[in-house]
Amino acid sequence: MASIYIHIPYCKQACHYCNFYFSTKLKTKSQFLNALQKEIIIKQKYINDTINSIYIGGGTPSVLSFLELEKIITLIKNSFNIDNDVEVTIEINPDDINNGQLDDYKKIGFNRLSVGVQSFIDKELKLMNRRHNAKQAILLLEDVSKKFKNFSIDLIYGIPGSNINNWKKNIQTALSFNPSHISAYALTIEEKTVFFNWIKNNKLNKLNEKITYNQFKYLVEKLEKSGFEHYEISNFAKNKKYSVCNKSYWNGDKYFGFGPSAHSFDGKLRSWNKASIHEYITSINEGKLPYKLEKLTKIDRYNEYIMFGLRTNKGISKKNILDNFGLDFFKEFIGKVNKHLNLNNLFEDGDFIKSSRKSLFVIDGIISDFFLVND
Repeated sequence: MASIYIHIPYCKQACHYCNFYFSTKLKTKSQFLNALQKEIIIKQKYINDTINSIYIGGGTPSVLSFLELEKIITLIKNSFNIDNDVEVTIEINPDDINNGQLDDYKKIGFNRLSVGVQSFIDKELKLMNRRHNAKQAILLLEDVSKKFKNFSIDLIYGIPGSNINNWKKNIQTALSFNPSHISAYALTIEEKTVFFNWIKNNKLNKLNEKITYNQFKYLVEKLEKSGFEHYEISNFAKNKKYSVCNKSYWNGDKYFGFGPSAHSFDGKLRSWNKASIHEYITSINEGKLPYKLEKLTKIDRYNEYIMFGLRTNKGISKKNILDNFGLDFFKEFIGKVNKHLNLNNLFEDGDFIKSSRKSLFVIDGIISDFFLVND
């Protein structure tokens, strides 16, 4: 099985925290969509795997019309071997959805929505430069919850100026709509964002780490009590309604990306399209795929296995380390494991090494301690 990701590189305005590739200039949208269709047709002969997930992300895919989305989904289904139970997801923003649009999504074939709420607090939404307000998010989720059984709500914690009470309100409001999935991300301050420049110039202060930790702690405890499985550091699922697309990344499965900046992995090689709408359109129109290629070294594959294993509740198999990477890697791995077992950062579950609850908030630092460096 493999998954398909389509990157729609357009937003109506830039969020102050976002460093994903996008453009607020929609004048090239028609040319981009023509190029996207051509890329799908070009890659058709290279992809023979059965597709179990189609995910349209961005950017803001909900800026596309019914006909534009229908054309993309129809072409994908006609071009590749699609599993009967394929999960078809689109990311949507509360301010983009009009009356009847959710029904249109179902007609096109979308059976899962990812709703970019981020917060139900208007002050926080304004700070992040989100275009919607809390009322719009609530009205949309009321409609979504009636029409889709499988939907995810995106939230952000660690927002400057936020507090534990506002975060509790965010979680409780999200739960009131009975979503099958919640993704909650710690705000990271990325270079080339408004937040980065504000903090650099002392116009904004990062949230105190203790408050951020308490928000994370409440998130995990509240969602687990509400029947959610904490299956990845930022992701929670009810009744095993995991994101099929995301799980393919974490499990090391194949995935194929389309559109500017989209990444692909065929099991051995990783490639990514150039992060430029102009270069993407030009290359595709010349019959060329605008990608860069990277062959993963043994160390690269080891580091990724460590990273995804410790970020998910699946953990890391000692047997897999020995069988797939050899004795030298295994000895290095066990040395680090023993160190973190003694610190109660990890625990053993049969053959598997897993992250302890206490380590989850700082898991990236623990993961980096395991990383090996290419010569």
